[in-house]
Amino acid sequence: MKFPKKYTLALILALFIATIIWWQLTDTLFARNSSLDEQLGKFNYLLFQIRGKYVEEPDLSKLIDGAITGMLEALDPHSVYISAEDQSRISEQFSGEFEGIGISFIIQNKLLTVISPIPGTPADRLGIRAGDRIIEIDGESAYGITSEEVFRKLRGPKGSPVEVTIDRDGVPESMDFTIIRDKIPIHSVETAFMFDQNTGYILLNQFTSNTSSELEEALRDLESYEMTQLILDLRGNSGGYLDQAVKVAGKFIPKGERIVFTRGRDPKSERSFYSQGNDAHENLDLIILINHGSASASEIVAGAVQDLDRGLVAGTKSFGKGLVQTPFPFEDGSLVRLTTARYYTPSGRLIQRPYEGPLSEYYRRAYLDDTTDTEVDTSEVYFTKANRKVYGGGGIEPDVKLKSHYFSSYTAKLLNNRLFFEYAAQYAGGHPELGVDFDYFLRQFEVTDDMMNDFLELAASKEDITFNEEGYRKDLPFIKNLIKAELAQNLFNGRLYYYQVRIQGDPQIQEAVSLFPQARRIASLRDK
Repeated sequence: MKFPKKYTLALILALFIATIIWWQLTDTLFARNSSLDEQLGKFNYLLFQIRGKYVEEPDLSKLIDGAITGMLEALDPHSVYISAEDQSRISEQFSGEFEGIGISFIIQNKLLTVISPIPGTPADRLGIRAGDRIIEIDGESAYGITSEEVFRKLRGPKGSPVEVTIDRDGVPESMDFTIIRDKIPIHSVETAFMFDQNTGYILLNQFTSNTSSELEEALRDLESYEMTQLILDLRGNSGGYLDQAVKVAGKFIPKGERIVFTRGRDPKSERSFYSQGNDAHENLDLIILINHGSASASEIVAGAVQDLDRGLVAGTKSFGKGLVQTPFPFEDGSLVRLTTARYYTPSGRLIQRPYEGPLSEYYRRAYLDDTTDTEVDTSEVYFTKANRKVYGGGGIEPDVKLKSHYFSSYTAKLLNNRLFFEYAAQYAGGHPELGVDFDYFLRQFEVTDDMMNDFLELAASKEDITFNEEGYRKDLPFIKNLIKAELAQNLFNGRLYYYQVRIQGDPQIQEAVSLFPQARRIASLRDK
């Protein structure tokens, strides 16, 4: 196709002008970093050599993904590349729901075993129980199934059927169920119940799109039981959506108070987030529990409660993840989450802890901060709204430090082999009479010496578990409590019962309950 002469001249002129502009831009760019062209040249040279001379045909997508990952690792620990497949899973996790049958499960001895049905889901309504073993799915054996295969076979569009065959202890023949898939909620509130006559307990496991509404429902339910004081457990909560952290903090903090602010190199990254005061529960005495696994959104909530003297923060120092990531998506569905700003608490404390050095050391230090009695770094002093001293340097330092319990390597192996769950399923199957009255079970039932002997026999039958007398004696109260908790979950068919037992053997929570007078004293400073 021939262009008219005037169009050809115009095109040549446009290309000439574009070339001049490009030269000017690159001259400016390279003036700032004269080595940039050299570094890009190195990358292109290496890619050329790999494509032409590597011993096998290289997968270029893997090469580029690896280059992107390495580039981001050189920046900070939280700038990351996420593949399209992983991004799909993450989006589902934080969207608040998926479509399936509604069970928590484990693969135990190569058998797909139900931990518990999710309340109100198709599996729950059909009577699927904790400890049930799914031996067939749509007529195919489920023995030796992987977790990925479970997701692929049991999840599916709402309204679609799936056939499962179940073995249940105490029932001589297998049972067939046709389960119609439905939308399944992903809960942020792991459990919520009254610890005693006045004290509510809520365990929040992540910050998803539904967290604030779930929390509000739990708070109103507990307040109907005349709750006057609350333990909000954020231990192990690694975070989630910023807006949900602001809304959660805003349930306890008066309208108009600044909860968190961000700053970065780009002026547009400077933002402040304030409590909207919606559904505020300002009269509740409040204790926030944190540990080294509490990060990001959890630290925003804990830092705001502490800086604004709204309640007491107890536990161990939080992780110290205070970097804001902005997503930059690619056309194939993958994306880069690039750090563009930092989080600061209302008093001006930087939440992010230092991250110089290798990535492995960054995570190792977080663990050591929690497992050792490290002194509080008082070099960075800040002041709360009521003029109390708080300390910066990364992470949230609790007002009251509570010692963590760390079990022995022997108990760790018992946990890794899921011995508690396996033993509880066997014992519950032989003692269904225990599953009649939970209040009686909670108050009166005790794990006997005979039960412990049977438990140890089961442990001894596993090839990779060698009995350790010292570790066993040290952790015996913990072991008994966990056996009872797993029994409660199995007998009464729900995680709520598991946590009501577990909390009885949690020294941090037992100690936290005694700290409410101190929490009230801190909150009273706001009125002075």
